[in-house]
Amino acid sequence: MRVLVVQNFANTGLGQVGAALVEVGAEIDRCNAYLGEALPADAAGHDAMVILGGGQNARDDAHSPYFPALLELAREFVERDKAVLGICLGGQLMARAFGGHNRIGGSTEFGWHGITLTDEAQDDLVFSDLPQRFPIFQWHDDTFTLPEDAVRLAGSSVTGNQAFRIGRAGYGIQFHFEADRPMVRDWTVAFAETIAERHPDWPQRLDGEAALHGPEADAVGLALARSWVAAI
Repeated sequence: MRVLVVQNFANTGLGQVGAALVEVGAEIDRCNAYLGEALPADAAGHDAMVILGGGQNARDDAHSPYFPALLELAREFVERDKAVLGICLGGQLMARAFGGHNRIGGSTEFGWHGITLTDEAQDDLVFSDLPQRFPIFQWHDDTFTLPEDAVRLAGSSVTGNQAFRIGRAGYGIQFHFEADRPMVRDWTVAFAETIAERHPDWPQRLDGEAALHGPEADAVGLALARSWVAAI
């Protein structure tokens, strides 16, 4: 199994998705697209693709001029019935790739927040074994409308579209299920200046929220990662 991982920002990573890929012996090809590394010309050389998050918005082609090529690559993977996983910015890019509208700002969530699955998620290849409601880590300001052919799988009280599926195994997921407690703590250090500007009380909140929500969120996140890897 060979998986392409597209990185869009410094200090992001696969987290629990990486752990699930390692469990099955997957070969991981990382493309640091945000540093100018070229994307593959097509989907032929990989069985699946992961599109990670980032601080830019999903329509910021001026800052990230590779976005149009990435959108085309995502469409090709889905058309070839190959699994795609877009997380946070990656989920927003998946929405854009298939005709959804990106809404910049007005949908801020940070920290662990509740997610509720839709009825359609109960029969989904990846989401069907998850609890109907669970806490998970969030860090975003933007959102999107669903592509015309998408199946809505999850929402929250702030952001109605938290997860969707296109085709058999093309997923756009807004929430950071890949981020377990160690990754959240790493981000707290790596992005300390940004967090201090936007969420200055986070250092005081972190330990309590991690203790309250972290164990369940980590377990659900790993289960979701394993289910997506199984769908490849």
